[in-house]
Amino acid sequence: MKWNKYFLLTIGVIVVDQAIKLWVHFNMPMGAGGEISVVGEWFKLHYILNKGMAFGMSLGSSYGKLGLTLFRLFAMVAIGILLYRLSKKNYHAGLLWCLAAILGGAIGNLIDSVFYGVFLENAPYESITPWFHGQVIDMFYFDVWEGYLPNWLPLWGGREVALWPIFNVADAAIFIGVLSLVLFQRRFLTPQNQPSRS
Repeated sequence: MKWNKYFLLTIGVIVVDQAIKLWVHFNMPMGAGGEISVVGEWFKLHYILNKGMAFGMSLGSSYGKLGLTLFRLFAMVAIGILLYRLSKKNYHAGLLWCLAAILGGAIGNLIDSVFYGVFLENAPYESITPWFHGQVIDMFYFDVWEGYLPNWLPLWGGREVALWPIFNVADAAIFIGVLSLVLFQRRFLTPQNQPSRS
């Protein structure tokens, strides 16, 4: 059962992600007052809650978060089934490792959304129920750059822009998995038992 090793990566991502999130929740105050410097002013641990999607985006209505959580649940099941089937068809190991990382990240953030509103009591006040409305814990803060973009740039010119992503292990696993799929898609999407096209 060679597909087992891919699901072990998924489980590993979930365990590390949840362990760090719970450590941050129980040991750090929220916001800038509790920041821990890791690499000077450039990389810090900074406890925040993300009630929406990546980069703090959210869906407008009171049912938006519920819809997002249910979408994540269905996507997680679909990725798990896809990972199992592609491993049975002997697809490239790189593709399978990427899917395993993405699945682990999806489950890690889904756990926050489904359960943290109840067990950590972090659902927004206006939520219709704490179930499925938990906020995702983010903590890795990279203060990359902040400044004004030149006026000649279309759309964003003349605006102040801050590049300071704050994310968690699950986000990183999803990002690395998706980026690897984009960069190596030609190689990854050819089953290993079929000759590759040059």
